Amino acid sequence: QVQLVESGGGLVDAGGSLRLSCAAYRRTFSFSTYAMGWFRQAPGKEREFVAAISGSGGSTSLADSVKGRFTISRDNAKNTVVLQMNSLNPEDTALYYCAAKRGWGPTEYDFWGQGTQVTVSS
Repeated sequence: QVQLVESGGGLVDAGGSLRLSCAAYRRTFSFSTYAMGWFRQAPGKEREFVAAISGSGGSTSLADSVKGRFTISRDNAKNTVVLQMNSLNPEDTALYYCAAKRGWGPTEYDFWGQGTQVTVSS
């Protein structure tokens, strides 16, 4: 079991920035073998993909709605993944989840965090 803990959420004005972090924990763990993703879910809406990064960090994927504004990165030495969010708008308001899965490809994510709330005021 991989435990994922998100942090960095909060309230920000439109146009502002937030940096979300996700720390991964497991007793014996090779973090670099896991692809990491960020997802979000707004009230009354389905969960949607935001960004993903491969185990090595060499490949990334971003939802069209956040391209040019969000970046994803990881530090395998610290077992962390970061979602840098710039130029936030009220439509970005949601509960943001970190997720992990083996490998890189169109497979389901195996582990999920509890989420961190992001609220963008207009």
